[in-house]
Amino acid sequence: MSSTATTHKPELGPRLRPLAGADLERVVALDAAYGGHSRRDYFERRLAAALRDPGHHLQYAADDAWGPGGFALARVLAGEFGRDRPALMLEVIGVSFQHRGRGIGAALLGALEAEARRRGIRELWTQTSWRQERMLRFLGRSGFELAQPLVLGCAASALARSAEAEEARDRHETRTMTADDLEMIERIDRRIVGRDRREYLSRRLGEALGESAIRVSLVARCEDSVAGYAMARMDFGDFGRAEPVAILDTLGVDPGFSRRGLGSALLSQLAANLSALGIERLETTVAHDAFDLLGFLYRAGFTRSPRLAFVKRFDS
Repeated sequence: MSSTATTHKPELGPRLRPLAGADLERVVALDAAYGGHSRRDYFERRLAAALRDPGHHLQYAADDAWGPGGFALARVLAGEFGRDRPALMLEVIGVSFQHRGRGIGAALLGALEAEARRRGIRELWTQTSWRQERMLRFLGRSGFELAQPLVLGCAASALARSAEAEEARDRHETRTMTADDLEMIERIDRRIVGRDRREYLSRRLGEALGESAIRVSLVARCEDSVAGYAMARMDFGDFGRAEPVAILDTLGVDPGFSRRGLGSALLSQLAANLSALGIERLETTVAHDAFDLLGFLYRAGFTRSPRLAFVKRFDS
């Protein structure tokens, strides 16, 4: 009587580690299996950003006995969208088809949460379309809740061509932001939000100057001084997007120059610049009770996006 031995790989829990440059091909292939097309440029940019600024990026890979199984990319939010406390934004998460059901997605979120806690961060945010049923179920199982901030969007071409926007752009000088503008921008921002956000604004300006293909930032002048500013970044794939969009994360006008069309001039010039770059959509996130800002954006042509914001809050 004989028997045949069968060798099985052990059922081990996923091993988490920082995402490395050597993982690029696997990540691109895994992501393409879901989306049907390669987003290599996006992942190259995100990996490069994490290497340049590891303090504001968290990127993990998960392996188990069956091999590389998943990845997650997140970044730290410090002042975007008027935020007054740090948070972690989950930009993309993926698990290979053959690794589903092995707890890799949960393990990746657990790693992000653990590192966020270590840094004193108590919120994990993300976005997804209301049409992404699989992602919605995953977020629900993982403890996320629908967040109150609204995601708004607008076609850049329509925003640039509106009569009000063109008239405002003709009345006010707008130009690309430079390092010399930082002091004035900080002063205006402090008047608006009531606190010092020098570190956040300095970092954003550094990105604008060092990564011109990624970030578009402008200032508007009135009475021979900087009186407003707008900071936007190119989004080439966050939250599973297939088409590039621009994200407006900071917009400010000196309260002493309000109601003079500076905000409209900034949005109009920003939209014109984006259209020239082939970016056809501008999005932003606004607190549900920021009524003045919401009213301004709605009048400018923004509407509700099919994307929803979600948040998971955890105790210390």
